[in-house]
Amino acid sequence: MIRTSKNYLNVLNRLKSSLNKKLAFLPIIFVIILSFTQCANMQKPTGGPKDSLPPKLLGETPMNLGTNFKEKTIILKFDEFIKISNQQKEFTISPDVSEPLTYKVKKKDLHITLPDTLDQNTTYTINLGKGLVDYNEGNPLLNYTYVFSTGAELDSLSISGTVINGYTQDFDLTKDKEVIAILIPTSKDSTFGKKKASYYSAIDSSGNFKFNNLREDTYRIYALKDINNDKIYNGGEEWIGFLNDSIHLKENISNINLSYTKGSYTKYRNMEKKIDQDGSLLLVFNRPIEEPTIKIIDPIDYETKKLIRFNSNKDTARIYFENLEFDSLKLELTEIDQILDTITYKKARNLKTEATIVPKLSISNKVDRIKHIQITSSYPISSMDKNKVILKEDTVSKRNFQLQQDTLNKEIYHIRYNWKTKTNYELVLEEKAILGPYNETNKEFKTAFTLNDAPNYGDINLTFTGLNDSTNYLVELIDEKKETIYDKRVITISRKISYLQFPGAKYSLRIIEDINNNGKWDSGDVYKRLQAERLWYLDRTFTIRANWEQNETIAVEFK
Repeated sequence: MIRTSKNYLNVLNRLKSSLNKKLAFLPIIFVIILSFTQCANMQKPTGGPKDSLPPKLLGETPMNLGTNFKEKTIILKFDEFIKISNQQKEFTISPDVSEPLTYKVKKKDLHITLPDTLDQNTTYTINLGKGLVDYNEGNPLLNYTYVFSTGAELDSLSISGTVINGYTQDFDLTKDKEVIAILIPTSKDSTFGKKKASYYSAIDSSGNFKFNNLREDTYRIYALKDINNDKIYNGGEEWIGFLNDSIHLKENISNINLSYTKGSYTKYRNMEKKIDQDGSLLLVFNRPIEEPTIKIIDPIDYETKKLIRFNSNKDTARIYFENLEFDSLKLELTEIDQILDTITYKKARNLKTEATIVPKLSISNKVDRIKHIQITSSYPISSMDKNKVILKEDTVSKRNFQLQQDTLNKEIYHIRYNWKTKTNYELVLEEKAILGPYNETNKEFKTAFTLNDAPNYGDINLTFTGLNDSTNYLVELIDEKKETIYDKRVITISRKISYLQFPGAKYSLRIIEDINNNGKWDSGDVYKRLQAERLWYLDRTFTIRANWEQNETIAVEFK
C-alpha cells in the first residue's frame, strides 16, 4: 500500500514539471500574437514631433503627361497610408465627363478608374485639389494634377486672371469660398445654366485662377459663386461674373478680370403667402417686381378696403385688411401694367390674429437734443393722440413737448423737447395713443431714459470732382467694412453733399453710377449681357468730429 502511494506521487510530479515548462512559453506566445495584431492595424503614432508633411508621390502608372491614352485605371503610389477627404468638392476632371470617375484607396495607393465615355483627341486634367491627405494627420497633397491625352498631342494653352466681388470691389476667400472660374467652348455655351461647365478652376486666396492644357478654340468665361457645388449657374442666390465678348484662344492669355455680382431669377415665382400674427397677408416673391401693383379680384369688396406696403427691394408685400371675414382671396399681381400672376390664398379655419400696434423708438436709454425721439411701427400708423402721450421729467408730467408727424413719411412721428442734464425721463404711450388705418391700437408702452449730455455731432461738406455731367450718381455713407449704410442720397448737379449734425465717427464712401436712374445699384444680368452698374469706393476713412465743421474735396475716378 505504501509502495503504490509513492508511485502515484512520482507521476504527479512529472506532470507538474511538464506543465510548468509549457506555461513558461505562454507570455512569449502572447507577445508575438499582440505584435502581429498591432501590425495589422494602422495606428496613430504616439510621441515625437507632429507630422506636418503631405504624402509624397513615389510613382504614377501610367506615366503622367501621356498621349494616345487608352488605359482604364491610373495608380498613384505614395510613401504613407492615405485617405480621401471631401472628394465631391476637391476632385475634378477637366473637361467634364458624362460619367464620374471612381477613386479608391488601397493602403498607400490611389486607384482612379476612368469611364468609357472619354472624347477622342482630348486633353484631360485630373486635379485632386486638397482632397488627398495622409491617414494620420490629414495633411493634404495640394493641387496635384494628372494630365493625359486621348490623342497624339497634349494641349498646352492657358487662360489666367483674377476675380473680385463686384459689390465690395475686392476678394475675400473666407466670405466667397464657393467662387470658381468656369470655361465653356462657345459651341457648348447653349448649355450654360443647364449642364456642368466643361472646365472649372479653383480660386486662390488672392483671387487668382488659371486654366491649363487647353486646346485652340473659342470660349466663354465666367466667375461663379457656386453655392450648391453643382458647377451650374442656378440664378437667384448664386453670383455670376462674365465677359461680354468671347475669348479666341490661339496663344496663352492672362490678366482676365471677372467681377461677380448677385444673380437674378429668370422666372417669377411666388415663394410664400400667409396671414401673419398681426392679420396682414404676407407675399414673398423670388425677385424684385418692377412698378408692382396688387388688385383683389375676389371678394371684390376687399379691393377698396386694403392697404398695401412693399419693401424697399419690391420683393415682399404686405396687405392689411379691415377684417378677415373671408374664406379665400384671389389677387392679381401686375408688373409695369402687365399681369404677372394670379394668386389664390385660402384662410385656415383656426386662424388666430391680433392686430396690435407695437411702437418702436429710435432711442434705448439715452436721448439727445439733435435727433430727439422718433416713433415708428411695423404696422401702419394713421395718427397719434398727444393727450395719450405722457412725458415725465423726474416724475413730473410735462405737456410742453412737441409731437409732430414726419413731412415725408406720414407713418413716422417725432417727439421734441428741451431735454435737461442729470434728469430722469419716462415716456408713456397710453392705450390707444396710436391709431391704425382700421382703428387698430397699441397697448400701454413705457420707457425710461436720460439725456446724453455729451453730444457727439459734427458737420462735413463734401465736393466731388471727376464725375460725368450727363450721368446720374448716388452716394452712400458707409462704415469701413462696407457693410453698414448710414445715409444714401443723390449727388446733384452742384456735386456737393453736406452731412449736418451727423454722429462723430469714422466713415467712408461708396458712389454708384446709376445708369438707369432708378435710385439703386443694379447687379449684372448674364442672360442679357448687362454688366453691373459701376461702383467707386473711397480708399480711406474720414472722421466727422464733434462740434466741428469740415470741408473736403473728393476726387472720383471710375475704372
